[in-house]
Amino acid sequence: MSAARRAHPPLQNGAGGDDGDDERDEEEEDGDEELEDEAEEEEPRLKYQRLGGSVPAILSTDAAASIAVADRMVALGTHNGTLHILDFQGNQVLRDGEGPIHSMKWRADLLAWANNAGVKVHDMKTDKGIAFIERPKGIPRPEFLLPHLVWQDDTVLVIGWGTSVKIAAIRTDLSQGLNGIQRTIAAVGSEKYVDIVGSFQTGYHISGIAPFGDLLVVLAYIPDEDENEKKISTSVTPRQGTAQCPEIHLVSWKNDEVTTDALPIHGYEHYKAKDYALAHAPFSGSSNAGGQWAAGDEPLYYIVSPKDIVVTKPRDAEDHIAWLLQHDCHEKALAAVEAGQGRTELLDEVGSRYLDHLIIERKYAEAAQRCPKLLRGSPSAWERWVFHFAHLRQLPVLVPYIPTENPQLSDTAYEVALVALTTNPSFHELLLTTVKNWPPTLYSASPVISAIEPQLNSSLMTDTLKEALAELYVINSQHEKALSLYAELLKPEVFEFIEKYNLHDAIHDKVVNLMLLDSKRTVHLLIQHRDIIPPYEVVEQLLHSNKTGDKRYFLHLYLHALFEIDIHAGKDFHDMQVELYADYEPRMLLPFLRTSQHYRLDKAYEIFAQRELVREQVFVLGRMGNAKEALSTIINKLEDIEEAVEFVTDQHDDELWEELIRQCLQKPEMVGMLLEHTVGNLDPLYIVSLVPDGLEIPRLRDRLVKIVTDYRTETSLRNGCNDILKADCVNLLVKYYHEARRGVYMASMDEEVHGNRVDDGSSRASERSSSVRALDIKSRTRCGARCCLCFDPLPIQDISVIVFYCCHAYHLSCLEGGLDLMRSNSNQDSDNESDDEDGSPSGGSRMRCVLCTTAAA
Repeated sequence: MSAARRAHPPLQNGAGGDDGDDERDEEEEDGDEELEDEAEEEEPRLKYQRLGGSVPAILSTDAAASIAVADRMVALGTHNGTLHILDFQGNQVLRDGEGPIHSMKWRADLLAWANNAGVKVHDMKTDKGIAFIERPKGIPRPEFLLPHLVWQDDTVLVIGWGTSVKIAAIRTDLSQGLNGIQRTIAAVGSEKYVDIVGSFQTGYHISGIAPFGDLLVVLAYIPDEDENEKKISTSVTPRQGTAQCPEIHLVSWKNDEVTTDALPIHGYEHYKAKDYALAHAPFSGSSNAGGQWAAGDEPLYYIVSPKDIVVTKPRDAEDHIAWLLQHDCHEKALAAVEAGQGRTELLDEVGSRYLDHLIIERKYAEAAQRCPKLLRGSPSAWERWVFHFAHLRQLPVLVPYIPTENPQLSDTAYEVALVALTTNPSFHELLLTTVKNWPPTLYSASPVISAIEPQLNSSLMTDTLKEALAELYVINSQHEKALSLYAELLKPEVFEFIEKYNLHDAIHDKVVNLMLLDSKRTVHLLIQHRDIIPPYEVVEQLLHSNKTGDKRYFLHLYLHALFEIDIHAGKDFHDMQVELYADYEPRMLLPFLRTSQHYRLDKAYEIFAQRELVREQVFVLGRMGNAKEALSTIINKLEDIEEAVEFVTDQHDDELWEELIRQCLQKPEMVGMLLEHTVGNLDPLYIVSLVPDGLEIPRLRDRLVKIVTDYRTETSLRNGCNDILKADCVNLLVKYYHEARRGVYMASMDEEVHGNRVDDGSSRASERSSSVRALDIKSRTRCGARCCLCFDPLPIQDISVIVFYCCHAYHLSCLEGGLDLMRSNSNQDSDNESDDEDGSPSGGSRMRCVLCTTAAA
């Protein structure tokens, strides 16, 4: 339900109210009773009371003009110029008779007011006036230019009147004024006085003034040039609509202009100075640190005109940032936000506007460079700008700065970025770098591959793009396709790639490229996997490839390595290999010719003859059976008797020796050389006997001396070797004889397992069981496993056995029965032997094989 309409609230008289008030109260009470009969009245939330005391008497003869309320009193100004100081009950503690009060401001215990004469300051605590500041000279009357008072703090009063500004400081002792200005105006007998610490004239009319920290805010009215004081002071001129905009001036106490702003107030063309007013909301503090007001301290200024009210306040950090953005100072705006000025959310707005500005200026590279700093960790912002750059066809400049983590974008964003890099060869290097650096889990390689593959046969295809495609194939697990590109690009890492992914089956058609890249590693790879890539495939590719490079040399390397691993693996190509050896490595021909049986001798001889490879010709002629021609070639072309002798020796043909001598006899020098090299093969005397009379052989005497000396040396060496051989044989036989005379004691089953050698009752080191078993087998072979004395079987339980190295075996009891015979024989042995093999003295007590000892005796 809506509340019932409340009747006029009753007004109560304060202390000292008159009778007229009581009558009015009674009438109102009667009206209230009538309203209660009509409807139930809602309880009021406020109560009202007319101010009593001296107020009714004052207002009976005068009219109220202004009022100011302080902590303990109320100041009331009237139209006849009287200022009444009242308490809260309306009782009137001041003065009158000084004309109208135009402005009045109260601060703490101080009250200041302005009338036609000037400005007065009154101490309400002592109820004494402390200063009178007369009205500035030469200004219009207050009716046209009102005075303006404002307390900057508890002790500083600012006065703006006409074109004059004065700053008055309330002091309690004489001291130097601020800003180097000192002027003291004090009332007689007052403890306080006023010091004018600042004063200056303006070029405009003051329509309002207020403090702004250590500065002043002045509402300025700019008069027309033809407007003069006389016209203003005599009458009100008609509104012509030619007035200028009012202005806000921010000035120091010395009238230093900080800033000036024009205010387009509605209808300003028709207003005069007195039509404006400036009021400000109370604020704490008197200064602003570092140009910024503390939270809650910001003053508010109200510019009032007849048809418009404008609120002004100090610009905060966000206003500063907005101004910087408006004037395209984006770098400074960004720095301000990063310094903590303004809301955190402003960073996104400033960053976005900064990027927009750079894009408009077509500074795409700079915009891309700024993105990590401006977009930070916002995935949505990054993706928006990725697609925006893509729309502008400028995405390649952004790619190096796109994050892969913190934040991670959608796979589509990364794919769009990579595809953009495929469109122009100048971007291919960046594409390759990006593919290598970006984790493959961020995107799907298929869309990028699809964008590149149509360019494979076009003019836009570059090696860098091929390598990037190969990397994408690897990411997409298309290893064989990647291998083809790596091989085509001759990338050194292709060999590791083959081994890593076991792609040996995929290199069938890539032999030439791999050879061009690294022939040594390629040959090793082909040889190692020749079961997968047979030799005929390798040879076929190398022979018919149209690529540049010495393919025959590659073929030689391959066939040579294949021959060293398996001499029969490349037998079908040995004829070709002969020619390859002749061209690239002739020193390997002879080993190859000696080892291989799969080449044509006639073709090989033809090749060697063309290339004048004489030794190889000799070898082929020898293998063809034409030994005489081969020998003739050695003698006539090589003139190497040593090789000729070696050749004839290898042939094992006596007729060839005769041919060698016959051909050498035609050349005297050859005869001498032959004599030097035939020792051990031919009798030198036989050669000398065949030399024709009168044939002069160079250095014959020296060579004959050498032959004789060599022969003697050879004979001496042979005799010495024979003597050494005979001595070694004797020593070995004696050693064998002594070793054979020793016996091995084989214990019975009831004795200890380890056998002891019998030697004068002293124990010897145990023999290995393997040796005992071997001797046992030998004894069985020699004596049929029977004792050589009693001829009973050896393996009789509880009977020990003695076995000698001569393979004769005896029962221990049987052998002991022949000790006398052994002793008698030992006396004879002592005459022939002084020491045994092992250095121990011989004696008759040593056991001997009866049969061998008797036979030796």
